[in-house]
Amino acid sequence: MGGMIQALRRAPAAGSARGGQAVTEPRWMSSLLLAVSVLFLVFFLFLPLAGVFAEALRKGVGAYLDSFAEPAVRQAIGLTLTVAAVAVPLNLVFGLAAAWAIAKFEFRGKSVLTTLIDLPLAVSPVISGMVFVLLFGLHGWFGPQLAARGIEIIFAVPGIILATLFVTVPYVARELIPLMQEQGTQDEEAALTLGASGWQTFRRVTLPNVKWALLYGVILCNARAMGEFGAVSVVSGHIRGKTNTMPLQIEILYNEYNFTAAFAVASLLALLALVTLAVKALVERRAGGSQSADEQPVEDEV
Repeated sequence: MGGMIQALRRAPAAGSARGGQAVTEPRWMSSLLLAVSVLFLVFFLFLPLAGVFAEALRKGVGAYLDSFAEPAVRQAIGLTLTVAAVAVPLNLVFGLAAAWAIAKFEFRGKSVLTTLIDLPLAVSPVISGMVFVLLFGLHGWFGPQLAARGIEIIFAVPGIILATLFVTVPYVARELIPLMQEQGTQDEEAALTLGASGWQTFRRVTLPNVKWALLYGVILCNARAMGEFGAVSVVSGHIRGKTNTMPLQIEILYNEYNFTAAFAVASLLALLALVTLAVKALVERRAGGSQSADEQPVEDEV
């Protein structure tokens, strides 16, 4: 029996070695692909990013900091953070609930719900903004009724939040659905069999199993919420000091030939993006380490 187990353990390794030889490429090919990738990143990512910071600091640190003293700029930064603070938690709740329903239950209209979650990825953000104008604009379907009650949606903060919510809907759900489907329902069924309630099963079984994917989806959702331009541009009205987010304020400053302030705000947005990427990389590393730790006992038992 021991010899058979050893043979079975050696068999995948031999197959892997043969498979590795079959896909081995010449060294010059891997070097060429690496060089092309590095050059692409340098010319289309690193140099433009460095150019943003260089232009922002061209007139000195004092001018750079003075760019953020303008009330309209500070309002744009505050509005961007406010919209993200509202849109991301709402999408977290929706994405988690939708993913749980799609992955763990069978119901009529399941495929329709999955398609609707993907809809913002297929529709242009400008079109999504126009949809909200059609619905809540002054001459829209519900605009006159809302205006009669003093409720402003379009050209106001609520419209910006709605547009941001729409374009960021898929990110959390799309990270969770494949993982939950792969995990199946065995753990939840076992917890229910042992007497756990539905909330206890969700909190102690389902949520810990998807925590890294959930955090990853939240990071992506936050990045898109802070950087959204098209949909927000349509519903905001570009009202200086009131409805401009950071991307919109950058456009206004640039069109006014205030290049130092425009690139200063752009550099702040780029810094936020870099922080997001750093957190994303940390989450991926932690998730990979957690997955390896979970798999190790299984390998030891075999």
